[in-house]
Amino acid sequence: MRDLKDIRVEIDKVDKEILGLFTKRMELACQVAEYKIATGKCVYDKAREDEKLEKLASYVDDGFSSQAVKELYTQIMSISRKKQFSILRENGISFNSDFREVDQFDFSEATVCFQGVQGAYSQLAMDAFFGDEMKDSFYVELWRDAMEAINSGKADYAVLPIENSLAGSIEENFDLLSEYNVAIIGEQILKIDHALLGVKGAKISDIKTVYSHPKAIAQCEEYIRTKHIDWDVKNLRNTAMSAQKIRDDADITQAAIGSKYNATLYDLDILEESIQDDKNNETRFVIVSKEKKYRKDADKISLCLEIAHQPGSLYRILSNLMFNGINMNRIESRPIKGVNWQYRFFIDIDGNLKDEAVQNALTGLKEECVSLRVLGNY
Repeated sequence: MRDLKDIRVEIDKVDKEILGLFTKRMELACQVAEYKIATGKCVYDKAREDEKLEKLASYVDDGFSSQAVKELYTQIMSISRKKQFSILRENGISFNSDFREVDQFDFSEATVCFQGVQGAYSQLAMDAFFGDEMKDSFYVELWRDAMEAINSGKADYAVLPIENSLAGSIEENFDLLSEYNVAIIGEQILKIDHALLGVKGAKISDIKTVYSHPKAIAQCEEYIRTKHIDWDVKNLRNTAMSAQKIRDDADITQAAIGSKYNATLYDLDILEESIQDDKNNETRFVIVSKEKKYRKDADKISLCLEIAHQPGSLYRILSNLMFNGINMNRIESRPIKGVNWQYRFFIDIDGNLKDEAVQNALTGLKEECVSLRVLGNY
């Protein structure tokens, strides 16, 4: 048996030889980029890469080595493309997001809409984000109605909940972001503190039926299951609508789950505070606009993309972020309507649209994705 130290010395020697060949290959990749700039050819040539991978795999005998060769050269070719994309950017061929940079947003003449009724968490998020800067606000029944208000020009901005730290994503709103040509210009994280609300004089022992939004109910699931399993729990479109119903029905056996603010707004009693399962419960809201703008100090980018339904596609796409040193802090998938078992991805990354690394990554993503859209930089 050979000594381990001797084996490692030989491995180091082989690695050095591989490194020399890798450096030479990257130099050739630079020459390829120059040719493609001159001829207008795309960097990513999937047919060529697939053909090359199959040919390289045929040079080895066993199945394990064949797959290993494909993985190795998939990585090498991915790195090569990233280098070529950076050369393209250096030569003025960069990604155009259609977004315009501004120093600050002026909300003094803005009309903002939110879903629900007065007292909805979306209204609280709106107030937290805009404060006294906005000119006017109104509410709509559905999240789609809020997007239509933006689309028609009735509203300048809309506030949409996008995810909750406990109950997860608001799937419908991800679909709406992909469907409507709007831009995310900001976000607001709101602490969600649910209370049990009843009519004046009601006690918890009186309650038989509870109303709230499905997500709010899910966020209080343990409280209901362990303490009040006998309650009849019913869904409504909004927590504030639930509080409004309790006031209007004036039924001592009914209660709503919503914010304490609704107790004052709808003249209800707070029967119990902080009934959510997670006391650190938060919801992330996004502020959307028809105008594609971003502040110069924006540091988060939201993307929507579709990729080929093939093995390794997601890895190849995400390597554009990895090799440009970009941090991805969120990824979400949603089914594509009308296409079974294919998905649209929503990705949040750190960065600004004018950053060199972001430009390199987006140039690569645009070429390698079936479709790519920047949802916002905020």
